[in-house]
Amino acid sequence: MKKISAFLSPVAAAALLVAGAAAPASAAPWWNKKEKCGAVDPDGREIPTRIGNAELGWNHFTGRHNIRKCDLLNIPLGGQVDKKKGANLEYLGVATNRRYGTVKIVVVVRHARKTDDGRYDAGKGNTIGVITAYCKGMQKCPNWVNQ
Repeated sequence: MKKISAFLSPVAAAALLVAGAAAPASAAPWWNKKEKCGAVDPDGREIPTRIGNAELGWNHFTGRHNIRKCDLLNIPLGGQVDKKKGANLEYLGVATNRRYGTVKIVVVVRHARKTDDGRYDAGKGNTIGVITAYCKGMQKCPNWVNQ
């Protein structure tokens, strides 16, 4: 009896691996839906900036693109939409500093409940909001924009 149970244990483990004991591939990635900032554009759209994760929202662009102030988002979001493709909106703004010059700020917004690929869902009655923000033409914004 010991030999049979010793043999079945690795077979059962292999069957679980082949069958996919891990989460299903269609499961949405985890992200924090809590709002960090909020703005309203001139057309009356409420645009949240959610904490998000490494792929979208505040946690994405603060680390990857070095934008760490809500005011840097609110400047472009206070103006008209510069590019629109369905529910995807793009707002452009400018940050200036007498000593360092000027950089263009781009804020990309998804004004819909779900992302294009359907992986993220803000929930009934909510919108995804700011997906990313960055300084045009550079990977990371200079530190002075956060002062």
